[in-house]
Amino acid sequence: MDANDPNQQFLKSTAATMRALAGGRQHQVTYAGTDTHIGESDVRLPAFPETSTPAQRAILRGAADGAALWIAHHNPRTHRRLCPSLDGARAIFESAEKARVEAIGAKQLVGVSNNLEAALNRRYEDRQIEAPGSADEAGIAEVVRLLLREDLTGATPPKKLSMVLDLWRPWVKSRAGDLMQELAANLKDQEKFAQLSRQLIGALESDLGDSGADPNDQSESDEDEGDNGDTQSDQDDQQSVVGDDKSDGDDNQSIEDAGDAGSAEDGEMAEEDRAEDGIADGEAPNSDMKGHNQDRGTPSSSYKVFETRFDEVVEAPDLCDEEELIRLRQMLDRHMENVTSIVGKLANRLQRKLMAHQNRSWDFDLEEGILDAAKLHRVVTQPLSPLSYKQEQDTKFRDTVVTLLLDNSGSMRGRPITIAAVTADILARTLERCGVKVEILGFTTRAWKGGQSRELWQQAGKPPLPGRLNDLRHIIYKSADAPWRRAKKSLGLMLREGILKENIDGEALLWAHERLLVRSEDRRIMMVISDGAPVDDSTLSVNSGSYLEKHLRDVISYIESKSAVELLAIGIGHDVTRYYRRAVTITDVDQLGGAVVGQLTDLFNEDVTQRSKRVA
Repeated sequence: MDANDPNQQFLKSTAATMRALAGGRQHQVTYAGTDTHIGESDVRLPAFPETSTPAQRAILRGAADGAALWIAHHNPRTHRRLCPSLDGARAIFESAEKARVEAIGAKQLVGVSNNLEAALNRRYEDRQIEAPGSADEAGIAEVVRLLLREDLTGATPPKKLSMVLDLWRPWVKSRAGDLMQELAANLKDQEKFAQLSRQLIGALESDLGDSGADPNDQSESDEDEGDNGDTQSDQDDQQSVVGDDKSDGDDNQSIEDAGDAGSAEDGEMAEEDRAEDGIADGEAPNSDMKGHNQDRGTPSSSYKVFETRFDEVVEAPDLCDEEELIRLRQMLDRHMENVTSIVGKLANRLQRKLMAHQNRSWDFDLEEGILDAAKLHRVVTQPLSPLSYKQEQDTKFRDTVVTLLLDNSGSMRGRPITIAAVTADILARTLERCGVKVEILGFTTRAWKGGQSRELWQQAGKPPLPGRLNDLRHIIYKSADAPWRRAKKSLGLMLREGILKENIDGEALLWAHERLLVRSEDRRIMMVISDGAPVDDSTLSVNSGSYLEKHLRDVISYIESKSAVELLAIGIGHDVTRYYRRAVTITDVDQLGGAVVGQLTDLFNEDVTQRSKRVA
């Protein structure tokens, strides 16, 4: 990407500042979706618009600062050991912990405090809290977070909520007594703060079950060891970071709906699994999920889908009328003028490679064919011998089908999706000339932040951990048997405003894989082009923060180890090598065409392929 691009400079400085505030932890930072998710070694911050206002920059700084403070001052093991198991109590417990880590940063650095406030105000622009007596457990958790923030830092609540918090303040303080002051006095001691939080939960909501139980009688001694290191991560003096440049607002984090890194689960998820899941975002995976959840079965039996009837597989022309499709294709053709020459040269190289594989052997000493110049000396040395001829022999070239699976998420909007569409178009034409069939597919969702599936979940009483909670939209831009000339208009649909939403990669890979398995070709290749990890705010807000990512890893492992389909991936600004065995990451979308052609060229190179198999 252009080093002089102000947006890119801002994103790089935001990521660097986040790592510094986090204590030097080298988490990989990506930007996608609308919420923040924190993993064991990576952080996903909200997507940043190409044209931004100062307020939007402050909000993103708030998200980054919130993530950094969570990494620096939150010990997942201590949290997991002391977190209540019931949903309502856990939500309040998580809110209190979030208020604690944010208060530490806000009291140390004024810039961080301002950033957090910007993100918090944005969070409550479209979020309401009911008055005492009518609020649910999630509403009480929000109130606890805001009132604790007020007591711990002296900051005023968002203006939109000032009136309702005036009603809540006496309700909470009459029940909490001196607990609020005790919490403020133990701000940097996570374990003591957590114990007091449990007492606060018991005082506020005695009907939440084990919320007021004595945390010291937990029997998980294996998790106790080393837990006291939580306070050591209170890296108090991060003052070397210029707080004003920070972006913190983990207010946007998908912790918002509940459960963090580790509720005291029923033991169904081992501690190692939790660590792999990167739960640090404050979302606890409850294992006792029941109800509408449907098990997809293969390859990960733990992956659930709340409802599938609203999912759709749709042909691209069905998503808009013919006139608009023609207009979008013309727009794509205009974009192609700038990059066709570059990608075209690479595609020609791929074509030469394929043609070389298809015709590369000769039969010699024939009575007819092409005169063999290497044996013309026989005319002199053996004048009675007949002339020798040779003929090119067609080599058996395995029938091949290639699937290009394109990420159609909102973060691909702009130049990335344009380059992807151009590359797919050129490759389809090139491979078709070589007798290789190409299928071009896209994956996204039908709605932002859930659709009819989420509405059904809400009507069902919001059962815990519903699994995938959005309506899938899988798009067929070009089927393998359709010639390019018939499908070329469909590729322009990628440029349509509003098509690109959220991305659930694991199920998209399974869908594309199943389509390949029914093909009759001898060789099947699937190439995934994506710019980030799976993102669906509706799903991640009510499941663990790594729920979709873990399923993606399971699907990739299944295809790479148990399927004849050859899988490769290209990440745009996102390290996909940690997911896929055969992958490449590019930092500039202008490199996409070369990366796609180069990967396919390597695959069709028999020597390279054989070496890869031996290494694997």
